[in-house]
Amino acid sequence: MSFVEVLRRIAPKLEQSHIPYMVTGSTAASYYGHVRATQDLDIVISAGPDELKALIHLLPEEEYYAQLQDALDARRHLSMFNVLDTTTGWKIDLIFRKGAPFHMEAFRRRKPVTFEGIPSFVISGEDLILSKLEWSKMGESERQVKDAAIVWQKRSRELDRTYVDHWVHELELTEQWDRARTLAGLE
Repeated sequence: MSFVEVLRRIAPKLEQSHIPYMVTGSTAASYYGHVRATQDLDIVISAGPDELKALIHLLPEEEYYAQLQDALDARRHLSMFNVLDTTTGWKIDLIFRKGAPFHMEAFRRRKPVTFEGIPSFVISGEDLILSKLEWSKMGESERQVKDAAIVWQKRSRELDRTYVDHWVHELELTEQWDRARTLAGLE
């Protein structure tokens, strides 16, 4: 089963729980033209305890494994918790939006899209690239730089280079951005 089915199942639950969200990670990269095999779905959320309780209540135990206490702990630490879709075998990582200026701006800029027939919200292409570069800097992962390069290569004409350059400078990602642009072969 593909991420499309998983997204089709979870997006309405997030909407019904009044949880603002955006799809990110490799699923968002697929939206921007870089399909990469994965068995998890990364979703950034902004939710309070009441919304989390509503979400967990909407996830039938025979179809999902999710623990309210894990969700509340993740909210308190601005980290993440997992929902396991036992019907599909996929893991859904629900990641709390961080409070830093870049993360607030990226969440504000999320895009309403129809993704494979599913209305949802996805991180902007610029913010996906920046997030990938940020992950690379934190973990020295070249895969993240390659992902950023491919998204840049496929979508550079429609992305806001001034915005990217601003946040590259603010987040001190020049080294990662230079590598990604070199790999993209566009400059």
